[in-house]
Amino acid sequence: MKPEELKQKMDAAHYIYDDTLATVLAVALQLGRPLLIEGAAGVGKTEIAKVMASALDRDLVRLQCYEGLDESKALYEWNYQKQLLAIQVNMGQKDSDALTRDLFSDEYLLERPLLKSIRSEKEVVLLIDEIDKADEEFEAFLLELLSDMQVSIPEVGTIKAKTIPFVVLTSNRARPLSEALRRRCAYLYIPYPDMDKELAILRAKLPHVDDRLSAQVALAVQKLRNSEAILKKPSIAETLDWAAALDALGIRDLTADALRQTAGFILKNSEDMAVLEEIADQPLAPHHHCGHCGGHHHG
Repeated sequence: MKPEELKQKMDAAHYIYDDTLATVLAVALQLGRPLLIEGAAGVGKTEIAKVMASALDRDLVRLQCYEGLDESKALYEWNYQKQLLAIQVNMGQKDSDALTRDLFSDEYLLERPLLKSIRSEKEVVLLIDEIDKADEEFEAFLLELLSDMQVSIPEVGTIKAKTIPFVVLTSNRARPLSEALRRRCAYLYIPYPDMDKELAILRAKLPHVDDRLSAQVALAVQKLRNSEAILKKPSIAETLDWAAALDALGIRDLTADALRQTAGFILKNSEDMAVLEEIADQPLAPHHHCGHCGGHHHG
């Protein structure tokens, strides 16, 4: 898929992007390279995998990483209950070798996301989300899949991919990733959006919200993120939640009172709420004519 065609698909999905992002996605797809996306929590890394699945008309297979994640949760597991039942039923009817072969056949194999993605008859988008939360051992295990598009199962042997998934790995940079993993991937870093991009996202996702209010929300979020006192920076999803909450209340102007009433949609811990109390009466957002929107509504 050429960059221009991909841009059209992302436009149709109301996804806000820049030329660099669209080019990297298109080339990684064309070359069959996994894509590693880094950035702070909430900047929209996971959303890219969802948009690509939609643009390519593929299923999204998601592996959520966490500390202690192992092959049995990520790759495959044997259906032990079904195996035990089969042993009881077939005991004495089959010799042990034949029974063992049967027990470790496809009938008893439970596919987890990694195996599912390469055994799928139709190409999928494989999202390996927050790889930095998994252990280094798991990261090392992934290298075979990313390098050769195959996995090894002791009882079965090597399973080669039927189709090649488009692999997206995301990282919040909670720990450094290995050079070996980085070498196998194309790379994107996504910062928090600037004022103009945040406003464009609000307009694309919530076109019914008054444009002046959207501009005030975008500016307020920028100021909250830039405040060193705020511990958990607001995500793009939280920006959208906040604007939707304000709109649902019929609020057209982001006053200090409106900010306090709806703070739970943009800030998510008590420490940040306390900071907000200190700064709520300061002008977080413009209350008069906004230069970004001209004070009118974009439908």
